[in-house]
Amino acid sequence: MTKKPISRRAALGGLATAGAATLGAPAIATAQGQTTTWKVQTSWPGGIGLQIFKDWAGSIVEKTGGELAFEPFGANDVVGDFQLFDAVKNGVLDAVNPFTIYAQGIIPAAMFLTSYPMGLRNPHEFDTFYYGLGGLEIARELYARQNMYFVGPIHHGPNIIHSKVPIRSVDDFAGRKMRAPGGMVAELFSALGAKTTLLPGSEIFPALEKGTIDVADYVGPAVNYALGFSQVTDYISMGPPGFMSVYQPVDIMDLTVGMDSWNALSDQMKQFVEMEVHTYSDMHHAAIQKADQESWQKFEDDGTEVTRLSQTDVEIMTEVAVPIWYKYANRDKDAARVFKIHLDYMMSGSLGYVTPEMVEGQTLDL
Repeated sequence: MTKKPISRRAALGGLATAGAATLGAPAIATAQGQTTTWKVQTSWPGGIGLQIFKDWAGSIVEKTGGELAFEPFGANDVVGDFQLFDAVKNGVLDAVNPFTIYAQGIIPAAMFLTSYPMGLRNPHEFDTFYYGLGGLEIARELYARQNMYFVGPIHHGPNIIHSKVPIRSVDDFAGRKMRAPGGMVAELFSALGAKTTLLPGSEIFPALEKGTIDVADYVGPAVNYALGFSQVTDYISMGPPGFMSVYQPVDIMDLTVGMDSWNALSDQMKQFVEMEVHTYSDMHHAAIQKADQESWQKFEDDGTEVTRLSQTDVEIMTEVAVPIWYKYANRDKDAARVFKIHLDYMMSGSLGYVTPEMVEGQTLDL
């Protein structure tokens, strides 16, 4: 099928009309009549993700009665994606809304603050980890050592794979030039034979267009369609039915604030921001899922074919993933203790994703 031509500019703005719903929260009036304005940069480069973020940021000043405002910036507007944490620590930005996995370079345990291949598979499981099993307290402890405050996780959905060639089994990754977010995801696909490279989201489209890569992981269908991926790839690879992404089924973002900016807030305002991020996570996730559902027909109209891996492929990937889990967990004591929470949860009667046989011979350095 002949594909419709589309400009990069049009692709980036393609879903800008599907903004987030206004979040309800009590206004907090400022006695001094002064507004504290935070510069906040997201990792979203365009599409519905960026629009939801900007709509939310624009709502903060009214909700706080003028005491706090967010000045939003898209990916690369102030600094590059991989300079976000330096910018927060240096005071160039007050806060960031990154993909949590990007913190792995300075906080090894951050690998387990978001999803990883064959690990926890649903948003509510990560909510249980963060808000029920102590994950939030550990995250804040680890970020505090970097002079940053981890406010809370923000859900958006699974990541999917776009490809110039069909991926119908794990064997088809062999020899492919693939963009991956680094860490365990990159190691998994490298073990399957792919030649992986690390690129921020804003650089994926041109890399696919030029042929620098021929396979790319990124976020969900709505954002990826808005970024024009259907114009430079022909296929989407997913897991078996009901398992949209086997390698990053819950890609988490967060709000991280520089400690000086955080400590300048009143206790009441700190509590408001924490509650607001929790609420925003739910609204952000739902709005993106809605946009995802609307995007599938667009991919079909552009001639994109969806392929699915089999349950056998999932079993093969699990065998490859388990030793990688332990390798990353044993990088430091903090990573090990976070992973132990996940492992106990996955081996419990609640989930049963992992059996004793699957981890036989593995040791965890606590």
